[in-house]
Amino acid sequence: MMTAACFRSIHDCASTGRENDAVVADMDGTLLRGRSSFPYFALVAFEAGGALRLLFLLLLSPLAGFLYYFISESAGIRVLIFAAFAGLRVSDIESVARAVLPKFYSGDLHPESWRVFSACGKRCVLTANPRIMVEAFLKDFLGADLVMGTEVSTFKGRATGFVKAPGVLVDDNKAAALRAAFGDTPPEIGLGDRHTDFPFMSLCKESYIVPKKPEVKAVSVDKLPKAVIFHDGRLVQKPTPFLALLIILWVPVGFLLACLRIAAGALLPMPLVYYAFWALGVRVTVKGTPPPPVTKSSGKSGVLFICSHRTLLDPIFLSTALGRPIPAVTYSVSRLSEMISPIKTVRLSRDRATDAAMIRKLLQEGDLAICPEGTTCREPFLLRFSSLFAELTDELVPVAMVNRMSMFHGTTARGWKGMDPFYFFMNPSPAYEVTFLNKVPLELTRGAGKSSHDVANYIQRVIAATLSYECTAFTRKDKYTALAGNDGTVPEKPKQVMGC
Repeated sequence: MMTAACFRSIHDCASTGRENDAVVADMDGTLLRGRSSFPYFALVAFEAGGALRLLFLLLLSPLAGFLYYFISESAGIRVLIFAAFAGLRVSDIESVARAVLPKFYSGDLHPESWRVFSACGKRCVLTANPRIMVEAFLKDFLGADLVMGTEVSTFKGRATGFVKAPGVLVDDNKAAALRAAFGDTPPEIGLGDRHTDFPFMSLCKESYIVPKKPEVKAVSVDKLPKAVIFHDGRLVQKPTPFLALLIILWVPVGFLLACLRIAAGALLPMPLVYYAFWALGVRVTVKGTPPPPVTKSSGKSGVLFICSHRTLLDPIFLSTALGRPIPAVTYSVSRLSEMISPIKTVRLSRDRATDAAMIRKLLQEGDLAICPEGTTCREPFLLRFSSLFAELTDELVPVAMVNRMSMFHGTTARGWKGMDPFYFFMNPSPAYEVTFLNKVPLELTRGAGKSSHDVANYIQRVIAATLSYECTAFTRKDKYTALAGNDGTVPEKPKQVMGC
């Protein structure tokens, strides 16, 4: 019987000169530091099935754990697959795998395994996880050429929760899958971490085991093969069983708290909202010196606040910081968000001439807020700024917005945007930091002969430098193509929206 002592440690594996070699690696505990796949099943359950599906998974997890450790690894994984997948639309599972899981997987890459895996010319992954759940991350972010995983059976576009033959890929099933893929030419390197990996590892020319060392640090963000700029999903943290239980218990309490916070913001006079938010656990930090309000009697055009875009609540927290309501122009926002908004929101039509005329008219009435990125970004990046605003006024004040959420994200590309404010305010203690930067000097505006693109790029760089973010040329279309499989445009009829 093979034991771990039969294999050398991953630390002994040379990674130079491997360009022509093929590597086959397990996933949990090998490519990833974590040995448990429960958090990723929990993410699929919550993001594709909601809180009740997560509760169902949590209730069955003790049975899954008992079977996994005392009966068979295969039986335990079957229970997790059934609890998380049964009845879900295949398209929803694929969407979560593409838009949600890569953020969490990429934060758990094992440095030694990645050192060897990335050095090889042909990269293959052999995992007990459902292929539908891991393939998008492994191919798009780690450059895997082949992914062999457990196949989940489907019926009329929905997962049944059962697995196809030959069953869960563990033990001898892994060895059989490797033989089917490589035939009589064994791969050069096999990487695994547990006894059910030994059968396929023994078929490789060289085999290395990844020791169980939970204290090892994951691959740092700057060394990731591909930066995760866009990601979706509501959960901020990877849900361990304990955290999953906390989420389920908090959801009803958090929803009532969110309703109270939204009501305070919508019903109270804006000068009082700042203090009401503090009393209700919402932290608002204001930095910099904002310009004084412009009155109609002065005959001057209003100031255009150019905000970085973190959630659709940016203009509301801008108004909270100023103590007065500032109208905002948006590319799209849900009807529910419009109804509960304490400030005036005006939709842009995406017709440049029409939008320019509308913004000029609004500026004649007073100050105005705009988020020229056109959509939100969660990571420390700024998307490309539309240059339209720079053509309309020289009274430009950049505003750096940053927020903090500990449990739920207040944005979505795949879900219903109407719930965005609720999810943000469902966090135990959400926070916003609003930094007013210096007004753009007149010599750097269109009035001094600068192009609108130069002005937009300048403001993007100034805000990025303030937040220590990175400027990018990505657009709304890039985000929605990556996360939702569409270009993010919103049809005028019927009255439905896809994002802000």
